[in-house]
Amino acid sequence: MLYQIVSLLLEVSAGLLTGVCLLRLYMQHQRIPLSARSGNPMGPFMFALTDWLVLPLRRVLPAVGRWDSASLAAAFLTQLALFGAQWLMLGGGAGWISVPVLALFGVARMTISALTGLVIVYAVLSWVQTQSHLSDLLERLVSPALMPIRKIVPLVGGVDLSPLALLVLLQIAAIVLGALQASVLGMAL
Repeated sequence: MLYQIVSLLLEVSAGLLTGVCLLRLYMQHQRIPLSARSGNPMGPFMFALTDWLVLPLRRVLPAVGRWDSASLAAAFLTQLALFGAQWLMLGGGAGWISVPVLALFGVARMTISALTGLVIVYAVLSWVQTQSHLSDLLERLVSPALMPIRKIVPLVGGVDLSPLALLVLLQIAAIVLGALQASVLGMAL
């Protein structure tokens, strides 16, 4: 029971930090202004939560084009710390090689989960047609993933089904990722 409680607390905190690091990475890649003056409600929150980890990494990891490698490394290190702590709580042992592999899959799984959440919130907000900084931010975050789907899936009675199609594709990607993880870990152990 104690393992489950501690594991839950670690997963929630690591999930939040990983998700915010990935959001920071993606927002910087999309060139979305992150300052509070720009009206972005997420910028100050992201900086407050991730600067302590991302800024020191940025000193040794330069950006690769428009991709902030320090934010990606911070997400990976957070997942590595999570799975390392869980591995130690289970007694350590011989399966230590699986910890970095689990961390890589954790980052990929978090990316799929975060995009799924963004698409759901975007779809719900699109139904009510609110004009706010948050809905504009979500539009800029979700549009690159929806554009290719919108070219294939037409409007049906004036309703955009591309978010639904993207959610289905993301669920398929999560299933494939889970099977791949089981396969790779099966070979590693």
